[in-house]
Amino acid sequence: MALINPHINFNGNAEEAFNFYKSVFGGEFAMIMRFKDMASPGFPIDEKEANKIMHIALPIGNNVLMANDVPAIMGKTNENEHRSKISISAESKEEADKLFNGLSAGGQIEMPIDDSPWGSYFGMFRDKYGIEWMVDYDPKYKGKV
Repeated sequence: MALINPHINFNGNAEEAFNFYKSVFGGEFAMIMRFKDMASPGFPIDEKEANKIMHIALPIGNNVLMANDVPAIMGKTNENEHRSKISISAESKEEADKLFNGLSAGGQIEMPIDDSPWGSYFGMFRDKYGIEWMVDYDPKYKGKV
């Protein structure tokens, strides 16, 4: 079965955001590559962009959350645009609460986590970096959706 691995664009704070995500999910980064790591005579990197993240990856379960900083020459990413949400299927109510409370810290809660009309334990929020998340625990699926 194919895996779906979300990829997020940031405006120079990808490393900060991913250290935050790592503090909530745990684990270690599978990769951190900076723009300066890609520099060559044929591909010069502006000094202001050199330490920005070209690629970062944080394994979470069987999936990988990935990101990069958008170079200034490509324009600024709108941090309040309507984006697709990252959906997390927790394996327990306790895990759902831990992830919801951890990731939403400093953000904006759109729907507090609680029992939903469709039978799962569900909540939505935008984290302090502007990324939209949904956390769900459905005892019928136990994190398998």
